[in-house]
Amino acid sequence: MVSSQRRQARRVLAELMATRGIMPLLMKVRNGGHWTPDEKLELVRHLRRMVRLSPYLIALVLPGSILFLPIYAWWLDRRRVRRGD
Repeated sequence: MVSSQRRQARRVLAELMATRGIMPLLMKVRNGGHWTPDEKLELVRHLRRMVRLSPYLIALVLPGSILFLPIYAWWLDRRRVRRGD
């Protein structure tokens, strides 16, 4: 269980570190610049990374979220189970 927790923590940290370049990119338009097509693709990649992390971050940020951890664990486990059509 501990190794699983450490693996997930490393995954979350790696994803957060990968999104470090988003702020200068977002501020480019505010500072009078324009996004190139490559920069727009990079923004989309950053936003997709953040969307994948949002369940982890919500569980850590919300007040009383520690009470929801069993429900959260069930939800994550449910996502791994294949649905029969």
